[in-house]
Amino acid sequence: MSGNLPVQSVTADYAQRVADDLSANRSEQERVRSELARLQDELVRLEDSEQVLTKMQEVLGGTPKQAAKQRKGGKEAAVPAARGSNGKTAGKSAAAAGRKASKKTASPKKAGEPTWLELTTAYLGGQSEPQSAAEVAASLTEAHPERAVQVAVVRNSLEQGVAQGLLERSKQGRSVFYSPTAPASAPSGS
Repeated sequence: MSGNLPVQSVTADYAQRVADDLSANRSEQERVRSELARLQDELVRLEDSEQVLTKMQEVLGGTPKQAAKQRKGGKEAAVPAARGSNGKTAGKSAAAAGRKASKKTASPKKAGEPTWLELTTAYLGGQSEPQSAAEVAASLTEAHPERAVQVAVVRNSLEQGVAQGLLERSKQGRSVFYSPTAPASAPSGS
């Protein structure tokens, strides 16, 4: 009987190691599943953001078709959807829930309020030197405290003004400054 004792202790050690490894493996699977779910939610938010930016680009006169061609031309990795505890795919419902949660309701512009483009061009028209988007946003915040001023919205309005020829963009290093376009001077006849 003394010969069976070491075999049983070795077997018990191996059984304990296997049980520990199995537990660690299951914990790692759960961690990876939660990370995958987080990444899928982030992907849904980025896709929603892309749709908003594409619509803004269309409004600003850009060409979203070129961006779509660039996306399709690049290689995309296929990511399988996460599986729920019952083995069924849970990615679609999680993605739909993420899309619903990320939708925000925008307050409509009140009648008679000037557009952001009108506000930015009017402000820059009264300035003697070019201004950055942050400076314009800060000034508009002071001038219009009743409106929620966002630097990104102001920047988009400034870029829209550049696209329409109302404003000029100049770069100084990594900084971008905006100013009204100089009025066309009459050609001098000599």
